[in-house]
Amino acid sequence: MYSCWVIYNGSLTSDKFYDQAFLIKEAAERTGVHAVIKKNYEVMMDLTKGLSKKPNFVVFLDKDILLARFLKNQGIPVFNDPEVIETCDNKANQYIQLAKHGVPMPKTIIAPKVYPSFTIRTSSYYEMVLERLGLPMIIKEGRGSFGMKVYLIETEEAFYEKVEELRGVDYLFQQFIASSRGRDLRVNIVGGAVVAAMYRHSETDFRANITNGGTAEVVELTSAQKSLAIKAAKAVGAEFAGVDLLFGENEEPLVCEVNAAAHIRNILNVTGINVADAMIKYILEEIQ
Repeated sequence: MYSCWVIYNGSLTSDKFYDQAFLIKEAAERTGVHAVIKKNYEVMMDLTKGLSKKPNFVVFLDKDILLARFLKNQGIPVFNDPEVIETCDNKANQYIQLAKHGVPMPKTIIAPKVYPSFTIRTSSYYEMVLERLGLPMIIKEGRGSFGMKVYLIETEEAFYEKVEELRGVDYLFQQFIASSRGRDLRVNIVGGAVVAAMYRHSETDFRANITNGGTAEVVELTSAQKSLAIKAAKAVGAEFAGVDLLFGENEEPLVCEVNAAAHIRNILNVTGINVADAMIKYILEEIQ
């Protein structure tokens, strides 16, 4: 009998993180795999002793990159791979990978590193960003989930306030896609194939995330939307991904971002499709 660990971050108090792990555990057990849910701090990263008992594979739902690497170095297959988790965890790094593979996305400029005690306010750099992207624009911090740390900047005053506030933080500037305001697509990819998708929309926020008050419904993807979602997941190396697509000016799809540990409860509620079943099926085929 195969065994697996499903790892999530134990410091997060919201029930949705355990719920995500529980969906994976249930799917594994339906195939006869012995599954154990573990909080990240329940696995001791003792570099001297290593692990005495190891599962056949790990489904890693956390962003604890060091733990993911530790497990991989112990010879355990980790899904997604630690390198993928790290790439997707930092949006700036992720967009560099997407651009490398020619993935259509909004115009994006990665902010230069500025140390907290210093400023480049007088360098004319920010004026060039404003000239290239215009207003409104989006500023995104490198690390953030559920639509958090994403800012719609509508005035020059707000722009300069935000860039000064973000000194010492990885972030990026991005074209605001007005035609996609308050609406997007979430597409779940497993092993290079589309498993489920939903259309998300909000009447009250420029973001469509359900966490921020958006609602969702079943959607039939176009061939262009399917192809782009698959291409985006492959560009970052993700075997499992939640790809968010925007609607361009002519409804052409653009990649908003790729999530390496996308939550699957909402898409299950909306579509009736349990992505966890496809994830476990894929893993078992890979490790056999």
